Amino acid sequence: MPSNSSPVAETPKVEAPLVEPVESAETDEATSSTPSENRKVHAALTRSSTGSADLRELESGLDSLQSDAVRKPGIDWSRILLPVAALVVLILVWQFYVSLGFKRRDQVPGPMDVLGQFGTLWAEGSLQEAVWTSLQRGLMGFLISVVIATPIGLLLAQVAPLRRAFGPLISGLQVLPSVAWVPAAIIWFGLTDATVYFVVFMGAIPSIINGLISGVDQIPPQYRSVGTVLGASRLQMAVQIILPAALPGYLGGLKQGWAFSWRSLMAAEIIAVGGTIGFGLGSMLNQGRDLADMTIVMSAILLILAVGILIELLVFAPVEKRLLQRRGLLAGSTR
Repeated sequence: MPSNSSPVAETPKVEAPLVEPVESAETDEATSSTPSENRKVHAALTRSSTGSADLRELESGLDSLQSDAVRKPGIDWSRILLPVAALVVLILVWQFYVSLGFKRRDQVPGPMDVLGQFGTLWAEGSLQEAVWTSLQRGLMGFLISVVIATPIGLLLAQVAPLRRAFGPLISGLQVLPSVAWVPAAIIWFGLTDATVYFVVFMGAIPSIINGLISGVDQIPPQYRSVGTVLGASRLQMAVQIILPAALPGYLGGLKQGWAFSWRSLMAAEIIAVGGTIGFGLGSMLNQGRDLADMTIVMSAILLILAVGILIELLVFAPVEKRLLQRRGLLAGSTR
């Protein structure tokens, strides 16, 4: 009996050194995170509780492990210098074309002519008024569109009969140019801000709804199964499971909805002039056309373009990058 017990007692001593290097190698190879993040994941994995707090902690730990490999310290100057270089090249090409003299300067003004017109409009105060009026209308109309479109999109995505009934109509409204609503809106609401907002709504809401539905369609069915097992109600399922999981598609719908609302706003401001409608960028564009002043027209076009680019860079791009980073989807991306 003594001779049989000694090998059994020595067995863990022989195997223990073999197990530890394998585990440490797997941990080092699988993660490039800090020790605190590893402890967070390990603590969440080894807990016996499956509460929502533990799940959130585990999710945040895993997200940090996935995204650490693509995080870059400091400022990526290429994101600033490359767009500036492209802009300088375009301005030089513009000036070169003007210097060739194919068109009269009153038809194709040069960059310095447009810059001088910017200074004149700024001194008059009309530039600030136009930008503020259009930006206020665009943001307000877009936010109201989001509030309206989000519950409708969730409802259509969750209820199959409603989607079959109204899905084709929503898709048709998305394809319909929103400028087609301007004459009807003028007849219904007159030359008021209600006309402009109505056109913005009709441009943004269908895109947001379809984007949300597309995001819901891409959710794995296991998510719904987990929600059902945990006893989630329809409202909890939609708000706490479906909507967060559909964020990539939803964000795409929001970006497209903003683009459509901004274009719809410009169309409405160009056509609906007078009454109690304020002076916006579309009104400035229309004013330049009436005066046959291409410097005003080009100034308005560049301002419309600049606002659209700034909203994309300052609002949507950081949110989208953060979302993809949290889900570990930035590896190999050109963002």
